[in-house]
Amino acid sequence: MISDVQSEAKSKMDKAVEVAKDDFATVRTGRANPALFQKILVDYYGTPTPLAQLASMQNPEARTLIVTPYDKAALKEIEKAIVNWPNLGANVGNDGTIVRVTLPELTEERRREFVKIVRSKGEEAKVAIRNIRRKAKDELDALKSEVGEDELARADKELEAVTKVHVDAIDEALRRKEIELLEV
Repeated sequence: MISDVQSEAKSKMDKAVEVAKDDFATVRTGRANPALFQKILVDYYGTPTPLAQLASMQNPEARTLIVTPYDKAALKEIEKAIVNWPNLGANVGNDGTIVRVTLPELTEERRREFVKIVRSKGEEAKVAIRNIRRKAKDELDALKSEVGEDELARADKELEAVTKVHVDAIDEALRRKEIELLEV
């Protein structure tokens, strides 16, 4: 019973760390990267659809990304979704077959804004991990009548250790992303 609660909490924390890393990848650095566009949803025949399912993306130059739709009818909607995506600040052009996205040079001020965005995403991920820990701790406390206090205390310590490992993983990913963002 205790091991089930612990393994479930650990797997949820692993997922929270992966989500945080994916979120960090969507914040742009000085280079165009298809990961920046992975969370963009395009209104495709009335259904919000991830851009990656509607188009291929190529990165021919450091600050340029070419989006080639699989269905040419979706070209206008793809262009509109990219233009409306917050915090991108890109120049978007459409030549009838592809969408060309050119990202401007990042200024020092813009880099600092991106660092703030990444830090807030990191804090959200840490809060998610703490919520998972709290839920697991409540489940462990509910087992108090069925298991001994020593086992419960040991399980609490293990839960704290797992939580610390995952929070540290987010901090490390955050540190790497900040370095990448501030690198000129």
